[in-house]
Amino acid sequence: MLLIISSHRDDSVHVVLPKLRERGVPLLWWDEADYPGGSTLTTSYLDGRWHQALTYRGETYDLSKVSAVWDRRPDPPSAIEVPEPSQRAFAEHTARIAVTGAYDLMVGARWMPAPPQHAAAVDNKLLHLYRAAELGLTVADTVVTNDPEALVPLWNRAGGRVITKTLGFHPFTLDGEAGHLFTATVPRRRLTGRHRLRHGPAMLQPNVPKAYELRVTVVGERVFAARIDSQASRSTTVDWRHYHDTNVGYAAYDLPQDVADRCVGLVAGLGLSFGALDFIVTPDGRYVFLELNVNGQWAFVELRTGMPISDAIADWLATGIGLRPGGRRPPRPEGPADAH
Repeated sequence: MLLIISSHRDDSVHVVLPKLRERGVPLLWWDEADYPGGSTLTTSYLDGRWHQALTYRGETYDLSKVSAVWDRRPDPPSAIEVPEPSQRAFAEHTARIAVTGAYDLMVGARWMPAPPQHAAAVDNKLLHLYRAAELGLTVADTVVTNDPEALVPLWNRAGGRVITKTLGFHPFTLDGEAGHLFTATVPRRRLTGRHRLRHGPAMLQPNVPKAYELRVTVVGERVFAARIDSQASRSTTVDWRHYHDTNVGYAAYDLPQDVADRCVGLVAGLGLSFGALDFIVTPDGRYVFLELNVNGQWAFVELRTGMPISDAIADWLATGIGLRPGGRRPPRPEGPADAH
């Protein structure tokens, strides 16, 4: 059986579901937010054997039967029925420990992109840059620091063309509203406030000239590269994720084989089966690696380019339960073919 772990609002899962059904994949789509309030999970060691059972929507599933797991983007465990905030937080914390332990015991399953604790351990931009450079990918000069005095020398070295980005996403509020930091330039006037850097490290890089950008999606050993004409709009020149601009074109891209091989090597070397990589292609034709998204979005690429990324994901997951890519097998008799 295939276990999909993700929010029920996840559009990417909805894109892949028809492909999985076409392949006859027996599956359960479950969100951690349904635990502990909406489901029960029991892990036990009895008579010399480990047993794990998940009961959800009136059905009980033997997790030892799970041979492939797609850990997409679940919402966290929720004990909303516990009214007192600290007690609710305690219940949700223990639920997180229990579900993480259950995943750790699913040692025979094939995971996309990886078991959660491993995926979290390798989800680090500095590690990705280090591994990319080791593999021979071009990486921009990079400084990660909270030393305010490091900013001016870098700014001067880059001729005043410096960008800054965060090391990772974490929610915060600004003037009472949810905030998000995109990649941004560092103009001269910002140097006077560089003392604020002391309060938290930032990643600083030269603002590499762009002809266009690439989003490269790796599924197992399959590579899907999309060209993003980010320089066609002023709003997306620094960070194409910031705005949805119809002037920005997307197209399937023929990535050089050596770059594609290094992308596969980077993902596999991190112990992952999936990765979404971002590149700059410079006006003189260099491929500059920016970052790897361990569980990055890909459905928008398929929507805009027609590349069959969802089919590749479905094939990889179907292979995990013993089906050949594109093949079918009757559902197993011990459970429903499609539980959601």
